[in-house]
Amino acid sequence: MSGQYGVGPRPKSAAVAGQKHPYPLLQTVGLTRDYPGIRALDDVNFDLRAGEVHVLFGENGAGKSTMISLLAGANSPTAGRILFDGSPVALNSVHQARELGISAVFQEFSLIPQMTVAENIFLGAEPVRRGLLQPKSQRRKAQEILDALEFHLDPMARIDRLTRAEQQMVEIAKAFRTEPSVLILDEPTASLTHHETQQLFRLVARLKARGVGIIYITHRMAEIRQIADRITVLRDGRFIDTVDARTTSEEELVSLMTGRVVGQIFPKLTFRPGEIVLDVQDLRTAGGAVKGASVALRRGEIVGLAGLVGSGKSKFARACFGALGIDSGSISFKGQRIDRPRTRDMLRRGFLYLTSDRHGDGLMLLRPARENISLASLDISPFRNGAFLDRKAEARIAGDLARRLNLSPCRIERDAGQFSGGNQQKLMLARSLTRDFDLIVFDEPTVGVDVGTRAAIYDFIAELCAKGAAILLISSDLPEILNLSNRAYVFHQGRVQAELTGDQITEENLLSNFFERDAA
Repeated sequence: MSGQYGVGPRPKSAAVAGQKHPYPLLQTVGLTRDYPGIRALDDVNFDLRAGEVHVLFGENGAGKSTMISLLAGANSPTAGRILFDGSPVALNSVHQARELGISAVFQEFSLIPQMTVAENIFLGAEPVRRGLLQPKSQRRKAQEILDALEFHLDPMARIDRLTRAEQQMVEIAKAFRTEPSVLILDEPTASLTHHETQQLFRLVARLKARGVGIIYITHRMAEIRQIADRITVLRDGRFIDTVDARTTSEEELVSLMTGRVVGQIFPKLTFRPGEIVLDVQDLRTAGGAVKGASVALRRGEIVGLAGLVGSGKSKFARACFGALGIDSGSISFKGQRIDRPRTRDMLRRGFLYLTSDRHGDGLMLLRPARENISLASLDISPFRNGAFLDRKAEARIAGDLARRLNLSPCRIERDAGQFSGGNQQKLMLARSLTRDFDLIVFDEPTVGVDVGTRAAIYDFIAELCAKGAAILLISSDLPEILNLSNRAYVFHQGRVQAELTGDQITEENLLSNFFERDAA
C-alpha cells in the first residue's frame, strides 16, 4: 500500500532517513507542569532526533506520563517551550498535535467499547462526503491501516468483544490514522504476547528507517536493550541524565532512576506447601473460554498460570472467584465444595482476586485511596462498628498500609485516578492486607510498574506466601513465572496444556506448551 497510513516513504517533517537534519525533530526547553499542590514536571530539557527510539525511563510518578501528555497535546505546560522542527509550537489538543505529525499511544486505552474497530480508529475524523458519513470508505481505510501494521483484526468487530491485546492493537492503529513524524508509545507491549511484541518491534524498525522519531516508555530492560538508541531518565519530575542505550548497564540505569542501588529483583524463596486450599476439577465457563481445566493450590506456595493472551488463564481465576459464570465442573475451597461462587461470599471465605485491569474493574478512580484500600473488608472489624463504618479506623489502617507500601504521594484522601499507574497498583496490593486471606490471585501484578516497584511487589508476594497464604500468579511476563513459581500450569485454548514443577519450569518448556501440540 502507499505511505498515507504511516508505513510509506516519508514522514511529514523534513526528517528523512539518511538526510542530515539541522534541528532536533522535537525538543522541550524548561518544560514544567504544575497541579494543585504538586509539581509533576520541573524544568525538563529533552530532544528527539529523527530516526531514533528515545526511551523515557523512571519510577512510577517520575513525570513520564505528564511529559508525554504535554507533547501529545492532551495537557498544556505551566512553563517552558516545545519546539517541533526547530520552531516553537503550542499544542492545544491531541487533534492539533496529530495534524502536526505527533501521534501518541497511551498506556490507558481510550476506546469506545460499543463501537467497532474502524469507528474507533477514525473517531473524530470520520470520512465524509457532502456532509454524510462514508462507512464503506471508513471500513476500507481501516482495513488498509490494519494490513499495513500486520494486525489481523476485523474492522467491523466491536471493541468489547476483543481481547485486551487486540484492543492494544486498535490503540496503536489509531496513531496511524494520519502520517506521524513523531510516535509516542507508552508501555505498548504491556498486553501483547511475545509474538505480537516482536511484530511491533519490526514496525518500529521500519518507522526508524523512514526517519520517524519514536518516544518509548517501558520498564522492561529487555525491550530497552532491543530497540533503544538513547535513554532519558526522569526522577521526581526532574531531568537526571540522557545516556547511550548501548553503553549503559542495567545497574547504572536503575541507579539513575532511583538514586540508589537496587539489588536482586527477584527474592529468594523457600516453599513449604501445606494443605490444599483450592481444588478445581474440569471447570468449564459460560461462553467456553475455559474448557475443562483442573488446578490445585496449596498453602505456602506460589503457583504460576502461564499462556498466551486469550488462553483462558485469567478467566479461569475470575470464574473461581465468582466474577464469571460457570457451566460445569467442581470448585472446592478450604475443603468445602462451592457450587456457584459469588465474589462477596468468596471474599468472606478468604479468597481475593486482584485484577489485571485496574482501571476497568480494579479501582474506583473517582473515590479516595482510603476507600479503595478498605473496599474488600468493610464488613468486618475494625472497619465496621456494629451497623456503621468506623471512618477513623478506616483512615488509620489505610494510612498505615499506604506508608508500608510507599504510596507516593502518601495522601489517602486523594482520588485513585490521580495516582500514577504503579501507585494505583499499590492501592490494590494494600487491599490484600486489610483482612486475613487464605488465597490471593495476582493477575498481571506488575503491568506498567517500574523496576523498583516491581521488586517491592515480588517481595510483598513472597512475604504473603511465607506467612502461609496460597498465591496464584497469572503473568504474561515469563521471568515472573520462572523466578517466583514452585509449580506452573500452562493454559492453551481454555485447557491446561501442562503442569510443570521445580526444575521443569524453564522458558523452553513453558513456550513449547503455549501452542497446539503436534498429533502423535
